[in-house]
Amino acid sequence: MSTVDVEFLQRWVGSTQTHCDVVSVAPVVGLSASLDYLSPLARVGEALPPAWHWLYLHDAVAASSLAVDGHAIRGDFMPPVPLSRRMWAGGRLRFFSPVTIGDEVRRVSTVASITHKQGRSGELVFVTLSHQIFQQDKLAIEEEQDLVYRDFGAANAAPKPAPAKAQWSREICPDSVLLFRYSALTFNSHRIHFDRDYASQVEGYTSLVVHAPLTATLLLDLLRRELPDSAIKEFEFRAIRPLLEGAPLSLQGRRDDQDVSLWVLDDSGALAMEANATLIRQEDF
Repeated sequence: MSTVDVEFLQRWVGSTQTHCDVVSVAPVVGLSASLDYLSPLARVGEALPPAWHWLYLHDAVAASSLAVDGHAIRGDFMPPVPLSRRMWAGGRLRFFSPVTIGDEVRRVSTVASITHKQGRSGELVFVTLSHQIFQQDKLAIEEEQDLVYRDFGAANAAPKPAPAKAQWSREICPDSVLLFRYSALTFNSHRIHFDRDYASQVEGYTSLVVHAPLTATLLLDLLRRELPDSAIKEFEFRAIRPLLEGAPLSLQGRRDDQDVSLWVLDDSGALAMEANATLIRQEDF
């Protein structure tokens, strides 16, 4: 029998929330160092790398308004889904104009949809958020963010191989320092990323969990390293299996004309995230 009252949750569809921020240089300095760059990837007046807007526009929830998992208590802007685990499952981004350091930005967020499914591992609820990010009232980024909720003990997806033969590959081993830094830089208090006791004893992971947006950022960083002069028009990603702290992962990708396929393999060789980036053509300028 379902534990989810979908009709009740649908009341949150259309809820909106607005955040404002100033794009300061300090988070860019911090993330650049965390990704092992000796100098910042952008300075005042220069454009942020794609998806680095995730360093800003945080929902600064008061400590008394946090749930046991470190997220905001559900039922205000976010629907009160009665399933325990929450994960960032993927997203789609469209870039219209650069966001530069020093600018004021505004994000308007909307609960776009709520769907309920019965999966192989149990009940799942998907919540899609729509974000519009404005720079001085000019639309700079459109983003859809997919969140998935499920119960504790749910099984991971069956292993899948790499989707294609890689042209590029980079091996890294995310450690607890990288996860701590990214949590701090993005004001992410989800405890699976920094509280080892909670991650293992409550949510049943064998180690800390690598953030999905950090993994997506690492894929975009691979693209930047391989195609430093390219500009991205669209980017989408989907998390498939959790990546864990201390386990090596392989960032891989290949280019076919203006489309770039990107993916991550975990330490067993299974597909953990897949993504696609569309590059801006010369005639688009």
